[in-house]
Amino acid sequence: MPVEQIEKRIYLIRGQKVMLSMHLAELYEVEPRVLVQAVKRNLSRFPEDFMFQLTWEEYSLLKSQIVVSSAKLYTSSRSQIVILKKGKNIKYLPYAFTEQGVAMLSSVLKSERAVQVNIAIMRAFVKLREMLAGNRELARKLEALEKKYDAQFKVVFDALRRLTTPSSPSPRRIGFHRGNSN
Repeated sequence: MPVEQIEKRIYLIRGQKVMLSMHLAELYEVEPRVLVQAVKRNLSRFPEDFMFQLTWEEYSLLKSQIVVSSAKLYTSSRSQIVILKKGKNIKYLPYAFTEQGVAMLSSVLKSERAVQVNIAIMRAFVKLREMLAGNRELARKLEALEKKYDAQFKVVFDALRRLTTPSSPSPRRIGFHRGNSN
């Protein structure tokens, strides 16, 4: 399973990188309701920092961001997200699994496919973490360069300001001046 395919299904929700239950079910090749039932039977293994259910607001925001045809979005997860005929709205909100929650899923699903998919998903999370770390390092270097050049450019701009500002002549004294032949 290509890591890139998995990376596309990792979202940032509530400040955490997560995968949705409907996408995980598709990867594990199980019905979404089977995945959710397995999780609910083992709820003690999934604390809030491993899994949470999306709110309606989060789901509608996410749905507008997912660049997938609506038909594929709804048909792939038909058993968990029950389609109401008019307007294709959902009845049950999907669950979001953090990296730890995804790791716990393989122990709940207990299939060879689950183990293989979990390995691929863990690799995707690691790759994503490495990319983010690289971006942070690049941002720090850019900030250091900006600070360095800001100080140098300040000196240049101060010098330019002094050169372009006309010097004010000394005030002329009014009246007769002793010792002057004017």
